[in-house]
Amino acid sequence: MRKNSSITMKNGYLLIDKPKDWTSHDVVAYIRKIYKRYLRHNDSPKPKRPKVGHAGTLDPFATGLLIVALGRDATKKIDQFKDMKKTYLANIKLGAYSDTQDSTGQIIFNNISKEHRPGPKHVEEVIKNFIGPQEQIPPMYSAKKIKGQKLYELARQGKTIDRKPVKINIYNLKIINYKWPNLVVEVDCSRGTYIRTLAHDIGKKLEVSGYCEKLRRTKIGNFKVENAIKPKLVKIDNIERLIHNL
Repeated sequence: MRKNSSITMKNGYLLIDKPKDWTSHDVVAYIRKIYKRYLRHNDSPKPKRPKVGHAGTLDPFATGLLIVALGRDATKKIDQFKDMKKTYLANIKLGAYSDTQDSTGQIIFNNISKEHRPGPKHVEEVIKNFIGPQEQIPPMYSAKKIKGQKLYELARQGKTIDRKPVKINIYNLKIINYKWPNLVVEVDCSRGTYIRTLAHDIGKKLEVSGYCEKLRRTKIGNFKVENAIKPKLVKIDNIERLIHNL
């Protein structure tokens, strides 16, 4: 590996495919270790704690594209990605309720008779109602802060508080596959959209309940998960060529 690499190669972005059960913070912490070793190898035996951050948190149960910023210059500009359109593939399980609105919560299955199971045409009609600018109430099990306290901390205490709706935009919502009780949709949405809340609301609108069983982020703006790499595959001998100067 080259010694004294240029600053532009040390400041940039990694496209990471976040695995299931990793938090976004886990990804940042792991990449920071690799990045620090890389800097030590190229610059100094005792580099300062390197600046590393990410754009757009993914829940632990979710997978997919996470943009990780490396270096002071890159982390300062990371907000540019947060306002970009996001694309997700969501597997919604109908006929069941989750207190976290996803597969990690306490799940209660409803006994939905065949005559009450929504048909493809009805599902398509309901889906169309969720396209466009709207307001969405953040879930209690989320990292959103109210009066300095994270909502999920209150939820774990069994507390529920009123949350102000947030303005979001669902640019497109397309059915990929539907066979009861599994509904797979592709969602193009704005910053601040909770896909698991969308899944919950779709199930509620269909009058059968629903939660987000699987979630994968496939795009952020024009950046695709196909061009991303699993965090464990990032090494000190390949990180330099993986860095994008976006």
